[in-house]
Amino acid sequence: MWKLKKQSDGDPTVLSLSGWLEREELTELQEIIASESANQNVALDLNGVKLVDHSAVAFLCRCESSGVELRNCPAYIREWIARMRPEDEAENL
Repeated sequence: MWKLKKQSDGDPTVLSLSGWLEREELTELQEIIASESANQNVALDLNGVKLVDHSAVAFLCRCESSGVELRNCPAYIREWIARMRPEDEAENL
């Protein structure tokens, strides 16, 4: 289960996530990001994220590839994202 706090006092809109990101709840998060990104740029602040599964990391990788900024991304998540990317993209991180 995750919680979301929205800060939209600038560009990008910052969505601060906390808790656990798991496959079962990614559709709802994807819809929120899509809704917010329709009007302006979006950044996900992952400082409060404690646990992710493989599907959540793949989701975060896709988000970043589509232009969503990942802020305060824990090192273990950043490393997992790097492993999921093709080698030529991972070298540019």
